[in-house]
Amino acid sequence: MEAVLKNLASTAELLAAAAQTGVVEHWDKQTLSRAFHWAQYCEHLFSRFHDNPPVRRAMEKQLQLTNQSLQAALPGYSGVSFSDLSRCQHQLLVGLLNNPNLPTSVMKILFDSSPVDTQHNSSAVGADAEVQGVMLMERLGAVMSQDSEACRAEHFLDSVLQGCEGEAKHFCLVIAAALLTMENAAAETASQDFLLEWLQKKHSVLEHMCSALPTALLMDLAKEHVKFRDAYCDVLKNWASDMEYSINDGEWVQTSTNPTVSFQKLTEHFLALFEACPSLRDDVEKELNALKISDGDFDVRGLSVWGDLLSALNK
Repeated sequence: MEAVLKNLASTAELLAAAAQTGVVEHWDKQTLSRAFHWAQYCEHLFSRFHDNPPVRRAMEKQLQLTNQSLQAALPGYSGVSFSDLSRCQHQLLVGLLNNPNLPTSVMKILFDSSPVDTQHNSSAVGADAEVQGVMLMERLGAVMSQDSEACRAEHFLDSVLQGCEGEAKHFCLVIAAALLTMENAAAETASQDFLLEWLQKKHSVLEHMCSALPTALLMDLAKEHVKFRDAYCDVLKNWASDMEYSINDGEWVQTSTNPTVSFQKLTEHFLALFEACPSLRDDVEKELNALKISDGDFDVRGLSVWGDLLSALNK
């Protein structure tokens, strides 16, 4: 029992250090993994002993002594209660994300492969992306609360994007999960607005989201965020404007190579968007008709992508 209490005290000290000190500046992947291992160990202690009054009292007494010691050393330290042990990994994660000393290298590790032993069920984005989306919102909120200058929050998002090179689709899923997170509406609205504004500046990331994510997920985002809906619609119009009619194929094809979207897929995107946001249809069709008129208002297939798109949408 003595060893258990010693490990409990050490993990409480670890949580405090991770949340409030600069030691995290020297952490690497191995240190991070070890920290989450100890947090998981405390969760097992809770599961095993929360219904054992004598052991629970001994653990509560140890936490009380450790908390007193840490409160004397770290002003603002709030302490760890016995019930906190049931979600110790979450406590560690939140502490890290709110620590202004957390280096980009550790942040990249967190977003690259979440060490959290999550109990989330799989959703449209997947459990890993869901957890990382919550992490992204928590960290972004912390950065925004610490510094009123937008450049720091932008730098944070740029750093995460750099850390996800080669994993573009997964990063898009993380962004989607972050934009659909609904745990703390007031705090998240500002963070989500900022993330959407950043996304609009990162046109290649936005295009990749629109081409790579499942249509159902894009529709959820369009229904939840007007900014995303409008940006998504703009991407679709840009894809259309980039198309040329291939006489050999008898079809409109994109002139750019990344991402490659077929005319049929483009039509499907528009129809799904209209189904998700019916009020958008009239305005978009008016805009497409104006573009068709500017092309000469021909009704002959292959002369105007806007005319052919309108025909396809109204079949």
